[in-house]
Amino acid sequence: MTSWSFFSAPSGNYLRVVHRHGACSPSVAVKPDHVERLARDSRRVASLQKRMRPAIADLIEKRSNDPQSSHVSIPAKSGDEIGSGDYVVTVGFGTPARQQTVIFDTGSNVCWIQCQPCSGTCYKQKEPIFNPSSSTSYKNVSCDSDACTNLDSSSCSGNTCIYSVQYGDQSSTAGFLATETLTLSSDHVFRNFVFGCGEQNQGLFSGIAGLIGLARSPSSLVAQTSKTLGDVFSYCLPVSSAAGYLSVGKSSASKVVYTPMLADEPAPGLYFIDLVGISVGGSKLPVKPSVFRSGGTIIDSGTVITRLPPSAYSALRSAVRKAMSQYEQAEPVSILDTCYDFKGVQKVSYPTVTLHYDGADVALDLSGIFISVEESVACLAFAGNDDPSNINIIGNIQQRGMEVIYDIGKKNIGFAAGACR
Repeated sequence: MTSWSFFSAPSGNYLRVVHRHGACSPSVAVKPDHVERLARDSRRVASLQKRMRPAIADLIEKRSNDPQSSHVSIPAKSGDEIGSGDYVVTVGFGTPARQQTVIFDTGSNVCWIQCQPCSGTCYKQKEPIFNPSSSTSYKNVSCDSDACTNLDSSSCSGNTCIYSVQYGDQSSTAGFLATETLTLSSDHVFRNFVFGCGEQNQGLFSGIAGLIGLARSPSSLVAQTSKTLGDVFSYCLPVSSAAGYLSVGKSSASKVVYTPMLADEPAPGLYFIDLVGISVGGSKLPVKPSVFRSGGTIIDSGTVITRLPPSAYSALRSAVRKAMSQYEQAEPVSILDTCYDFKGVQKVSYPTVTLHYDGADVALDLSGIFISVEESVACLAFAGNDDPSNINIIGNIQQRGMEVIYDIGKKNIGFAAGACR
């Protein structure tokens, strides 16, 4: 009997989420150390910032012509080429349904899994690699279909659509674009779901079957299930040793604070929000909202460490160091330059950190402020950008301990503290 990692709810589907390198993960990949994880994270961030640099330059030019403008509005392009993420769910592909454990990522739009016969290269994964010939519902997509022409990168083999994605961390996937039956729960089965059947796959996805894209795109999971579940999704990201959930459909969380999703049109892209300030220990940092708006801010499930403008990060670091001056500082770890060795300390007092968005004040969970890098060493889980005009990124560590709700129809993003169950 097949055991599924989800449960149904009246308002949608809740899929069990685990960290791909955590104790609950089904991945067979070797767990990277903190230095390697941070290096991978930096490659993802570099890819994001490179892709957004032309759009941000255009935005800065427009602002110089309109100094009264107070909001960022960037119609971002697809995030397909960003890189692999941290959190995984298990869904069903095919008829009969076969379990596949996949990364979900708000920075990607193409959904894909590894497929036999792997004419190129496939990597090792826990479940058997999906075999299209064993499914009665698999169909290749033609080159003249909208699904094919909507892709950023596609080609043809005869009249069959070929997809390919090259990620910023040098991972890649290529194969046939196809339709298949996707099973989220016994009550929610989606026929003719468009996905990539990857026969040439390599890079940092090792141990995982593929990826489910959650970006604003016609090919994302949310867009393809919206007629049944609506264009809303939410998630609770767990610490590495626990489990959370991904909900497709309306959230039932209460006490939600919302901030606008900054976009003028429903184009494929990333999720921009307006970060206007930060407080440490209840005191707001002396950083003007315009500092954060210079490069714009996105919220991203696949980036680990939050990136801030250089001056904003410097102010945050100074405030945290002042509040924790009684503790012994440890050596920096990669991009994390504010670390403490708590060996022998019975009780640690941390300052609170609150992120102020337009219309929403979000107090971070302790696990969203510091990251443990060794048995007794923890580091401030923020980093500064190299350039003030670089895009700011709210990483997944700063999203822990709360439900994050993406209401694409209403164009807002919500935060519900303590909603994770």
